[in-house]
Amino acid sequence: MPNNNKTLLALCLAGGLLATTPAKAFWFGSSGYTQTRYPIVLTHGMMGWDSMLGIDYWYGIPSALRRDGASVYITEVSQLNTSETRGEELLEQVEEIVAISGKGKVNLIGHSHGGPTIRYVAAVSPQLVASATSVAGPHKGSDLADFIRQVPPGSAGETLLASIVNSLGGVINFLSGSASTSPQNSLGALESLNSEGAAVFNAKYPQGLPTSACGEGAYSVAGVRYYSWSGTSPVTNLLDPSDAMFALTALTFNGEDSDGMVGRCSSHLGKVIRDNYRMNHLDVVNQAFGLTSLFETDPLTVFRQHANRLKNDGL
Repeated sequence: MPNNNKTLLALCLAGGLLATTPAKAFWFGSSGYTQTRYPIVLTHGMMGWDSMLGIDYWYGIPSALRRDGASVYITEVSQLNTSETRGEELLEQVEEIVAISGKGKVNLIGHSHGGPTIRYVAAVSPQLVASATSVAGPHKGSDLADFIRQVPPGSAGETLLASIVNSLGGVINFLSGSASTSPQNSLGALESLNSEGAAVFNAKYPQGLPTSACGEGAYSVAGVRYYSWSGTSPVTNLLDPSDAMFALTALTFNGEDSDGMVGRCSSHLGKVIRDNYRMNHLDVVNQAFGLTSLFETDPLTVFRQHANRLKNDGL
């Protein structure tokens, strides 16, 4: 009987292990589903970070991609700055990643202000970039930024607001252990993200931008493939504290479809995968803490599907 009990215990433990481990991964290792030719490089948006106090900006996304073969690098640039400044910071990291990986190029994925940031790198150094994917990027500016820009330039109100936001950016920079030493520049970020500033940036770096009001852009420019996706639901999960904020900020879009921060058409770049996910501006990167809509595709699945798309496109 003791031997039988040990055998039963061993079988139970093995069964528990199998129940919590994907069968294919357990027996055969990575499936290769997300194994792209070139490394995937993730770039955060405004006020973003890589990991802060144990909280990952890309919540669960890197591990979901790596599980089936992807090589993933997480970058960190200025929390608050112009698209060009953030782009130069990212370019330095891309050059390092290319050297370390030995792959020659990378697949850039940028969230929010990370969208224009990766566009800069793809435009000035296309030889280092296989693809540039924008996730909820404000490529034609944000109505919210236009609303905030109504605060008179040079006024006491602008000075106070900029000081508060810069301080918050500095706290995130410190707590995340960022290597970026650029001064926080909230006014520079605001000028990059409003419609007027975005138009100036777009005139310099038009690669992948739609030529119509709400169409698609060129799928490939100078050897770089361009993709994008975004959501149009500011409120998706009542347990998510960010939903209340996005319900309020969405009012600045005057009825236009948005994710609470970026309008649907402004998010378009290159091949539009989808522009109406039931997701808000943070849901697209699986925040906050994975509290996304129960009635929409899991953001982790969306990223895995895109990695597979890049793989199938030879990237």
